[in-house]
Amino acid sequence: MKHLVIAGCGDLGIALGQRMLEQGWRVHGLRRDPSSLPEGFERIAADLASAQKPEDWPARVDYLVYCPAAGRRDAELYRALYIQGLQHVLDWLRDSRQKPRHLLQVSSTAVYGQSAGEWVTENSAALADTPTAPLLIEAEDVALRSGLPASVVRLAGIYGPGRTRLIEQVRNGLHVPQAPEQYTNRIHRDDAAGLLEHLLLQADQGELLAPCYLGVDDEPAPLHEVAQWLAEQLGVELLAEGTTANRVGSKRCSNELARESGWAPQYPSYREGYASMLE
Repeated sequence: MKHLVIAGCGDLGIALGQRMLEQGWRVHGLRRDPSSLPEGFERIAADLASAQKPEDWPARVDYLVYCPAAGRRDAELYRALYIQGLQHVLDWLRDSRQKPRHLLQVSSTAVYGQSAGEWVTENSAALADTPTAPLLIEAEDVALRSGLPASVVRLAGIYGPGRTRLIEQVRNGLHVPQAPEQYTNRIHRDDAAGLLEHLLLQADQGELLAPCYLGVDDEPAPLHEVAQWLAEQLGVELLAEGTTANRVGSKRCSNELARESGWAPQYPSYREGYASMLE
């Protein structure tokens, strides 16, 4: 039986863990308060920002997925959670003389700052001009230089159960200008979990994983198109004028490498994904 530790086991981690339980794996979920983790998860109570090794650290770790969520774009929080937190977990592994077979570090396509609708791949320059993007890159470097076989998975904007912000904005009117074109990239929570599951199973079968994958659906789309489609489904009108929230860049992220590995999204575009949420 394979032993998986999911560090930062929130919504995405739970979705992944449930999939791996179904695969017959033993799943350890690490979070500050693990009491709400579903049945079947083995609970690890720990603060990733603290160097103190948790008392209930497992005796065996075959695979590690590092996927905490900061909740807000704060540089100090990003450093503590994504960089120092990962370093702490790696220290706990070394202290226990454990060497997992693979580490998946969940990152974000927010590292890309392209703004003219360019197609972006794993080999594109990741030079977003934001306070948090360099910290994400530094965290990725910690994973890739950890001495463990490791891959970074850069996820686009996650939506799905409980992540209905855009739906509520559209329901309340929202204004989205058609020009300049603002491409957005997204992935349904279940597809993000499915990609992580796929990569873990590939690693367990001895497949050589790439150092980086983009986790996105098949169809990057202009934000005004997504909003207009949602408005039609909801039977509401978008506002003719107003302001919209600032977004990072305007690029089209390609999932070609992930698809070449054998993964395919259940929700290939926003239409299928949001339709499942509106049923």
